Amino acid sequence: MKRWIKQTLVGVIGATVLIGGLSACGTGHHSDNWQTSDADATKMRERILERAGNELKLDAAQKQRLATLADKLREQRVALIGSGTDPRAEVQALVAGTTFDRQRAQAFVTAKTAALQAKSPDVIAAAGDFYDSLNPAQQQQVRDFMNRSRRWGHRG
Repeated sequence: MKRWIKQTLVGVIGATVLIGGLSACGTGHHSDNWQTSDADATKMRERILERAGNELKLDAAQKQRLATLADKLREQRVALIGSGTDPRAEVQALVAGTTFDRQRAQAFVTAKTAALQAKSPDVIAAAGDFYDSLNPAQQQQVRDFMNRSRRWGHRG
């Protein structure tokens, strides 16, 4: 297979997986709407921050760093979703005609990659600031949670 075809297919598959993952995570298990409302997202954010704060016994500064991380992750998610209203429709449009829309696929992948590259430094900095603020016991709790989640194949 030619190199550019492989790259395009890998890019499209990667974008599809990325969008599918975002759709699955973003639904909050609502039926028809793939995005959560701002009110639902805020409610979920507060519940997660409260639960993490209680589990890790975070102090006020650590809670603020965790809130900053949550905000940066939300910003990156919004940037990845972009202006489109239905990522599945965007991907389906690539194969709607008699030929695969290579230009549209490349533009789609390029846009998602650019969004990741633009927002990732802020997310990485916020994650680092939060993790580095934890004491060794709290850091171990985070590692244990990540190992437990991976072992069972789902989030805690």
